[in-house]
Amino acid sequence: MVSWDVGFGFRPNDMVQQEVRRTLAPETLEGRPLLMAEHFDADTAWSLVWVNPADAQAHTGAQEAALAARVYRRAGAVDWHGFARQGEHTGTSVGAAASWVASDALELHASVRAFAHADSSATTNNGASLSTANPWRATLGDAGQQVLVGGTWTSESQISLLVEAWHDDTALTDAQWNTWSTRNQALPLWAARGVPAAAVAGNLAWQGNAFSVSKNLRQDNLFARLSWQQDRWQTALDVLYTPADQGSIATLSAIWSGEQVKIEGGLRVHGGPDSAVVRQLPVQRQGYAVATWAF
Repeated sequence: MVSWDVGFGFRPNDMVQQEVRRTLAPETLEGRPLLMAEHFDADTAWSLVWVNPADAQAHTGAQEAALAARVYRRAGAVDWHGFARQGEHTGTSVGAAASWVASDALELHASVRAFAHADSSATTNNGASLSTANPWRATLGDAGQQVLVGGTWTSESQISLLVEAWHDDTALTDAQWNTWSTRNQALPLWAARGVPAAAVAGNLAWQGNAFSVSKNLRQDNLFARLSWQQDRWQTALDVLYTPADQGSIATLSAIWSGEQVKIEGGLRVHGGPDSAVVRQLPVQRQGYAVATWAF
């Protein structure tokens, strides 16, 4: 497991692990097959990783074969990071990140990545006509950028506020989402014209492929997380907001840790106007409870 970058809600330069962020419940990371070489001293570290060395070119995302490199340098209160990746089919990407501990209470961070291509998917039918087969196909996206800025403030009473904003060119554009929404509104009209309901339902179901195009639904995102830790309790409230359509995802969680037992629970709710993309997801409310006993 090799996780890179400095962000919390989103990590543009997580080139090896490609961890899914902001999951509802904590998940154990899945290791990646890799060969890794490192050289480090007290202030500097160099890393070279060959990930998925035995995989074929057809694999995408975290399963893609690639060479990735990172250089880390600590300079006083600032941690500097440089990144590079050469994917089997996505090509070259380069990035940089920094984290600055400005005071005992304040930390600021930023990350940027430029890529030649990205794994994506697109539809061959953006109009109102019905498709006889799934119109969504895997594609190789054009060049783009990913940018994140953020900071964390922590009080003496262990109350922390994290705020981040990021842009992701791998997500669908506002125009693409508008076209997608227009097709969603047009498809049900076919049922009134005598078209079998199953055909209309199938086309609407295929529209759900848009949700998995990128790790982010919208290109521009705002994220805030308020957390508090006291003794055995850890509680947090975080909100992801998409300015383009005013959608939001709010998550409330709590953890109690004992000597051998840990109990976790949480609730996630989607909000915003009915036209927001997050309001189109098939599940609008989720809850979880987990009990762990170590022996």
